[in-house]
Amino acid sequence: MKFIYVFCLMVLSGIHCGYAQTGLTAGPPRIYFVSEQGQEQVQFVEVSNPSADYELQLAVSFEDWSYSELGENQLSTGGSLSNSCADWLSVSEKYFSLKPGESKRIQLRMKVPENGVVDPDVPVHTAMLFITQMNPRARQERDGANIRLAVRSGIKVYHRFPARESIDLEVTDLRPILLDSLGRYLEVSFRVEGNVWVEGRIRAEFLNQQDGSKTQLQDISLYSLPGDRRKHYIPIPQDLSKGKHLASVMFLFEDQDLVKIAEIEFNSEE
Repeated sequence: MKFIYVFCLMVLSGIHCGYAQTGLTAGPPRIYFVSEQGQEQVQFVEVSNPSADYELQLAVSFEDWSYSELGENQLSTGGSLSNSCADWLSVSEKYFSLKPGESKRIQLRMKVPENGVVDPDVPVHTAMLFITQMNPRARQERDGANIRLAVRSGIKVYHRFPARESIDLEVTDLRPILLDSLGRYLEVSFRVEGNVWVEGRIRAEFLNQQDGSKTQLQDISLYSLPGDRRKHYIPIPQDLSKGKHLASVMFLFEDQDLVKIAEIEFNSEE
């Protein structure tokens, strides 16, 4: 008999991934620690089994992660990245099971090493906490294959040393480009500095400089880390009125009054 194993991976999500009435919920999606060398802190992770008829056998592990240039999550072996805090983390239960409809609250401990170095080049430490289903559920497909589905849920963990927060983002390039058959886009390149993780929004507006009409796109969520070099592609609406436009790209940061703006003029008929 043919067996196919399918893993459903959830990162930065507090919702469950359901398949054959099997799922898993875990939260919060992000956990933050601010602590000194040698200090220990505890936070909590809530894990639930929404299935009505299937027990979950679960295991906890830690890996490293980073953002790609396009903002995608990239996973690495725990402890392999220079900003890793995976080795500082432990949980109250590494292996546990949940009956149908059952929830469990587990402790997540962070112990910063006594000799932990406050390195200005690595102001933020990160890791990914994974909760993985160890007993995949079988599901028979029409072609005879026996598919076994397992669920894996990821929670991002952040750490920084106590210091006055500093956010610095600099736009290095902004230009309209044509992406093959996908259409026209604004390509905005930027770099992130400072000493904290950045959470905010990217907002784009297009102002027709001839008739004064304005088009605003829906905000794009922004998550980044100090040292990131990133690019975002913002679609230029196909129904823009004809004429010369001023495109404004704004970076708005959560809990901060700081706003960064970049602008460029272009002709919608080009």
